[in-house]
Amino acid sequence: MENWLGLLRLRVRRGINLAIRDTRSSDPYVVVTMAGQKLKTRVINDTCNPEWNDELTLSITDINVPINLAVYDRDTFTADDEMGEAEIDIRPYVECLRMGLQNLPTGTVITRVQPSRTNCLSDESCCVWDNGRILQDMFLRLRNVECGEIEVQIEWINPPGCKGVF
Repeated sequence: MENWLGLLRLRVRRGINLAIRDTRSSDPYVVVTMAGQKLKTRVINDTCNPEWNDELTLSITDINVPINLAVYDRDTFTADDEMGEAEIDIRPYVECLRMGLQNLPTGTVITRVQPSRTNCLSDESCCVWDNGRILQDMFLRLRNVECGEIEVQIEWINPPGCKGVF
């Protein structure tokens, strides 16, 4: 626990235009993995545009380790089908935290992260001040699949006893 930097709350909000893996739709869920941790969202039945709004919390020990998201279609009698994957690099977000900002107006954009070949962003992602905390919303383009995006939000939590990133 001495190398524990803090917690990262990952809000898996929704999927957009996910691949069809059943006859006319899918039953998607998301599996999040990072440094030996594995969490998953609920299954949302019969949709390619699920609204999860699930909050998952990861323990962070190394900011250089990416967060991996994999989307699956739940099947009853066969193995679940893969529906794409994405990766989150938390380093730009942590750089915002390390700025030590305080008392900014809610909605202030601290930094903007642009989509590139080295990330899964499908659109510009902003780190924004929101009532004393910094949030980053992201639209992630899924890889290894014909279509689909996932909308997520990250937020840092500094519980007592953690090392912190500052």
